[in-house]
Amino acid sequence: MLSPTILVVEDDPAVRQGVVDALTFAGYEVLSAADGRAGREAALTARYDLLLLDLILPHYTGFEILEALQGNRAGQAVIILSAKGEENDRVKGLKMGADDYVMKPFSARELLARVDAVLRRTTERQALGEKHEVAGRVIDLTCAEIVRDGVRQELSEREVGVLRYLIANPERPVPRDELLRHVWGLDPNRIETRTVDMHIAHLRKKLGDQSQEILETVRGRGYRLALKP
Repeated sequence: MLSPTILVVEDDPAVRQGVVDALTFAGYEVLSAADGRAGREAALTARYDLLLLDLILPHYTGFEILEALQGNRAGQAVIILSAKGEENDRVKGLKMGADDYVMKPFSARELLARVDAVLRRTTERQALGEKHEVAGRVIDLTCAEIVRDGVRQELSEREVGVLRYLIANPERPVPRDELLRHVWGLDPNRIETRTVDMHIAHLRKKLGDQSQEILETVRGRGYRLALKP
């Protein structure tokens, strides 16, 4: 089995080399770029499984690279490498699709643990079937749409993420804090937001689920998708 390939985009030579060495020693294949221009090109064209991305880069910022990925490689696994004082930037990056962030300075042990966790979640997502039937609706995660009575409703990237996570956990209600942590990559203890509730409401509308029998609210426990057995 081939080792996962990781792309490291970091302009600090010492940090970049330390990350490359740690990943290589752990058995990963590693690509690297030293600035935003080379990083953006590699992020859009290279074959890799996970991107480790600094936010403050020459030429193109990490945010510009994330934006380019959204349009060309939606769903690409990304871990942000973030300086300690950039909390707002970290939150922005996570909202733009990053899976996790590691605050600088970080240890090789912490970085490798985060890399392993994100790669494991990515593998689990890929292992799921991409089409699912529920109450006469077809949820197509690949095409990012719900088909109901022959009508196609487009899904946003986050709506796909919510549905994918609920489908991966069919036997139990999923708490909103868990969705916030795993789909948005946000710490529910450090941020207040109604984004989960808004996305659930939008999904119910697209499912035609006014009675909330498809996307159920289990009082005090979370949300559950009533998939067809």
